[in-house]
Amino acid sequence: MYRVLLADDEILDLKGMHTFIPWAELGMEVVAAVTSGFAASEVIEREPIDILVTDVRMPNMSGLELARKALDLHPKIKIIFVSGYQDFHYVKQALALNACSYVVKPMDDNELIESLRKLRNELDDERRQRAAELLYKRMVPMAKSEYLLQLLEGTWDMETLDSLLEEYGLTKLRWPVQVAIAERDDWISRRQTEAQAAEEQPNVFWEELLSVCRELGIEHYCRVTDKRMGILIDLGGQLEMLKERISAISARASFTVTIGIGDAVHSPYALKDSYKQALDALDYKVFYGKGKVIRHEAVQAAQMKDVQSLDIQLDALFDAMTNYDLVKVHDELNMLYGLANNMRSKFSIQNFTIFLLMKLDAHMQKSNEDLFRMLQLDIGSLDVLLRYDTIDEIHSWLRYRVYQLSELLQSKKHKKNWKLVQDIINDVKQRLHENITLKDVAEKYSFSPNYLGQIFKEEMGLGFSDYVSTLRMEKAGDLLMNTNLKVYEIAHLIGYRYLPYFSRQFKDYHGKTPLEYRRKI
Repeated sequence: MYRVLLADDEILDLKGMHTFIPWAELGMEVVAAVTSGFAASEVIEREPIDILVTDVRMPNMSGLELARKALDLHPKIKIIFVSGYQDFHYVKQALALNACSYVVKPMDDNELIESLRKLRNELDDERRQRAAELLYKRMVPMAKSEYLLQLLEGTWDMETLDSLLEEYGLTKLRWPVQVAIAERDDWISRRQTEAQAAEEQPNVFWEELLSVCRELGIEHYCRVTDKRMGILIDLGGQLEMLKERISAISARASFTVTIGIGDAVHSPYALKDSYKQALDALDYKVFYGKGKVIRHEAVQAAQMKDVQSLDIQLDALFDAMTNYDLVKVHDELNMLYGLANNMRSKFSIQNFTIFLLMKLDAHMQKSNEDLFRMLQLDIGSLDVLLRYDTIDEIHSWLRYRVYQLSELLQSKKHKKNWKLVQDIINDVKQRLHENITLKDVAEKYSFSPNYLGQIFKEEMGLGFSDYVSTLRMEKAGDLLMNTNLKVYEIAHLIGYRYLPYFSRQFKDYHGKTPLEYRRKI
């Protein structure tokens, strides 16, 4: 609704305008109807007004004087003059004040209504224009971020490069340039304040980093993922200042920030190489610890080889635990700690052990299990690692915990109804493309839906429909990572017929849209 102020010293005229004009139908509301220029002036000073309808001649302060003051306070205000005088002198002054209309008394209501309708259309057009300008201003940094990410990932075309060089000022960089990737390390905080971290940490992380970039005059940065920001650093000494500011963030925030730094390059075309090196540097956080600045050039060649084989050996450890093969568990842990022999500090060994625990926990979360709950551990319990002096002691501590975990998983397999639930799960996995309901499954196994649903939740800790959704999201992630199928093809294969709903479900589960997830992989 547009806000209207009426001013006329003729009370009958004032009441007539207030009463007989269909303000609501015009999309307007009368904020006040006053009988003097001074009273109208007080209203204008007190609150925003879109339209002023005023008599030209009023005692003490004329309508023309009121209009000048209103325009000083609100330059975009629209003004309609009403007057019993048709003297050209008044009309000329009104036109000089950009009056939208000049209505002569005695007024024809239709004439005033038509003037107001034209004003409403003008105001609607101005509002749409402002909205479009605001949207454009918001889209510019988003577009630049997307273009810059394409440049870093090496998926750019000449149009992308031209936009960055010319429109977004990439030519102002002082070459050579290094790519830095700042990553939020928040697993401890997530454990301690899970709900708060999920909602607040991403916003705090981005606000802090954007503030640092503005403070240091860094103009070129982009969102890589929800936890990562890519930053271009030139030879202006920004790197050392960036390290100091990031350290300050880590000291006061509920999370730490690790930075991976690629080597310096001399052209926009080579930024993708520095970007990949920065990503590689972040992989060595397992050895260097959180909250550090890790330069690619400083990473040891032996550690590069170790990190590449780490995921393969972790998968083998997971399989051994699941199959209750304690001999293989022992051997796989020995191989993992064989990697740790290259480390030269107790702190690195401790970080490596915590990293392995987090990987184990992430693996178990896929089966709706919680490592910390099963082992009755909390974050404070990990302080025990600080008491050990040798790698053998730390290795023994973790081996005992992994054996304990394997025992618990094995005993769970033999619980009542476990085989039934596993048969159901195996059946569901083969039918993810169908519209699977608990009622259908219950009929197949000759149970009532309520009873089978209760059994399933007791064994898995998750309702049937929620578990099916989890399986579908895991399958979708696997297909995105290991096939070239289109997103809509994957959605169809796992039982989704409405692509937007699949995309929302996928982002809720994985924290990224399907395209963002595939791009990251």
